[in-house]
Amino acid sequence: MLCLKGFQGYGYDESFVENMILINSERKLPQTTVSICECADDICSSCPNLVDGICEDKTQNERIVSMDEEVLKKLNGTKECNSIELFEKIDEIFSTKESVSKICFDCKWSEKCLFYQKLSNNR
Repeated sequence: MLCLKGFQGYGYDESFVENMILINSERKLPQTTVSICECADDICSSCPNLVDGICEDKTQNERIVSMDEEVLKKLNGTKECNSIELFEKIDEIFSTKESVSKICFDCKWSEKCLFYQKLSNNR
């Protein structure tokens, strides 16, 4: 979810980017409901590194799972909600660079991520 906030068209390949554009557009619609899961989701579905439901790089998979767990902990068990409300909640919870330190600190996309760059300015 945090990656959607900072997405600006970069990705692993064309299919992944097209999928991110679609999901990012849909999450901004008031009628969109988001179901939060603890597995490969709609974003992961087009990742070229996804093999049998996990990232083919075991170290990267562990990192992704850890990042997702940090976000889910802060959402306090939210499993399904309106997308607009969810992303407003995300803006409240993740409003400083420190609030995402365990999640975004070592991300290879941080230099291109609009969300992370905005937080860097909110110290």
